[in-house]
Amino acid sequence: MHLRQRVLKASQERVSLRGIQRIFGVCRQTTLRWIRQHVRQLPMLADTILPFHWGDVLEVDELWSFVAKKNQNRWIWLAQCRRTHQILTFYIGNRDEAACQQLWQRFPKAYFACPICTDEYAPYANVFPTIQHRPSPKGSSKTSHIECWNNTLRQRLSRFVRKSLSFSKSDQMHYLMVL
Repeated sequence: MHLRQRVLKASQERVSLRGIQRIFGVCRQTTLRWIRQHVRQLPMLADTILPFHWGDVLEVDELWSFVAKKNQNRWIWLAQCRRTHQILTFYIGNRDEAACQQLWQRFPKAYFACPICTDEYAPYANVFPTIQHRPSPKGSSKTSHIECWNNTLRQRLSRFVRKSLSFSKSDQMHYLMVL
């Protein structure tokens, strides 16, 4: 496998940029350039979504992370189709109603009429139409697919672990690693 491919593969696992530098002898700036080039070649998220089917249900949740310092919170808002397990859209921002509104505006048009399962966090009730919104208490398993995805993300990418030495130092890098 070519060095560039191995470095990109390592960046998608729990290896920090400094770790990649130590393992492969490739400087961090080169690794960052390779990651940016790789992400530019990826298809747009909207172009990868499987078609809507009647009966699809969406699960929505938010995931805490930070950039540079732990007091610089970033919340990754995610919407996932329960049937396909695909992430339909995401938004990185604060944990407030404005961020939830941004997520709602990014929903693919075909999925606007789907039932939306969430936890009982207040912004969801204020943003999502009442007829579609299905709030459930934590542990009810109504959002188990998206919670599983959040856990997988935390296990695979160390920058999303709550207590970690690996973290994003810029919003741009944080965004690139979510893609």
